[in-house]
This record gives sequence, C-alpha cells and structure tokens, in this order.
Amino acid sequence: MKRRAFMTLLGAAAAWPLAARAQQPAMPAIGFLRVGSPESVAHLLIAFRAGLREEGFVEGQNIAIEYRWTEGQDDRLAKLLDDLVQRQVALIVTPGSTAFAFAAKAATKTIPIVFTSGIDPVKSGLVASFNKPGGNVTGIYQLANDLTAKRFELLHELVPSVTVFAVLVNPTNAIVAETTTNEFRATASVLGLEVKVLEASSNREIDTAFSSLVQQLGRRDARQFRPILHQPACSVYDAGESHRIPAIFFD
Repeated sequence: MKRRAFMTLLGAAAAWPLAARAQQPAMPAIGFLRVGSPESVAHLLIAFRAGLREEGFVEGQNIAIEYRWTEGQDDRLAKLLDDLVQRQVALIVTPGSTAFAFAAKAATKTIPIVFTSGIDPVKSGLVASFNKPGGNVTGIYQLANDLTAKRFELLHELVPSVTVFAVLVNPTNAIVAETTTNEFRATASVLGLEVKVLEASSNREIDTAFSSLVQQLGRRDARQFRPILHQPACSVYDAGESHRIPAIFFD
C-alpha cells in the first residue's frame, strides 16, 4: 500500500457531507482502530502521522487521534467501536484488518470508514464495487490473498520435504476465515500438499494452536502457520519461534 494513496482516501472520507458531523467538536478526531499494541507497530504510527502532516493535518493542532487497540483480545472490539461512535469521531481508520472494517461498518452507517484489506472487499461484501464502494466505507485492497501460491512456494523451498501445512485463522470473522481457508485449500490441491486448518482469536489461543500442532504431528513434522488479518504478527512470530515451527505471515 502506498502511503500517499491511503492519505488521499483519508482526506476524501473526512470531507464526506454527513449530517452527524455537524455535532462534532471544533477539532475533528480520527478513530484509529487496530490489533496489537502501539509498541508492535510504532514504525507504522510514525508513517501515519507523517502522512497526515503532508496533507496539512497535525495531531494536537488541527486534528486529534483517538487510538484504540485490542491487544490480542478480540472480545474488546465491540466496546472500542462503541466508544468511538459515542465520541462522534469524524472518521474511523481500520488499517490491516478486514474484520475490523466489517465491525466498524456494522457499528455506524454515518461515520466514514477507511480500511486496508488483504481480502477482496467486493467478494467479501465489504463494499459494493471498486469504482463505487457505496455507503460510508472505502479503502485499499492489498491483494494479499493473491500471493497465496507464492507463500506456499517460499515455504516449500525452505522445507522441500514437507507435505503438510497448517493455516491459522480467526473464527470470530467467518467471512475472512472462510475466504482464506478456501484460497489455501485450492492452492494446496494444485501443489499436491495437505492443509490443516487451526483456529485462534487471541494471543493465548495462538500459542495453544502451535502447541496442539506439535502434539499432533511431532516437532519434526510441524508445519507452517499463516495467520488471518486479525492476528498480530508479533504473536505468531513469538509462538513460531518458541515452538521452532517455520512460519510466514503478514501484518
């Protein structure tokens, strides 16, 4: 994703003529909703603020940013969104999570929402079309799932004797989990590989999933995890390193 394209979307969304914004405070606020914690994506926050400055928005001077983090606890999502809606933010940004974009869309029909997604937003039903997304939702499609075959190929080069791979999905977002699972099963079928689907929706469950795989197959046969968008990459990295399992993911 190019930062300038994303910032252009932010500026356009902020200008949408929504009646609800008439009640907002003098300094508009952006609701920033993301998985993980500030420490895990510090470099991205620096780029985000820099991009805003390039467009004339300086945090604390003419715009406020309301940061909300799930910190590995997806059950906090509804409460965090409700808080942002109650605060009447001018815009909700959900970078890196299709599931959060869906949740935000369900939480408000008036506040503009800008997302980044690795899942096709049209096929998943997040937007009506690429040209005319409709409603109060727009964003950038990162084409992440289109790289499914390449991920398999990279891991197959690292461990060529491996024929069994594991895919880690978040069951709390059925649409994204189903799309990801289908993509990997289709690719595995073409490559003659086997896929085991495991589920996790929190840091603790990620570690449990890795432990379960090791117990099922044995450490020497444990295979790759590819997390769905909900999972903080740092959690998967830590679990993979702890259990000595080759892993590939994106965040």
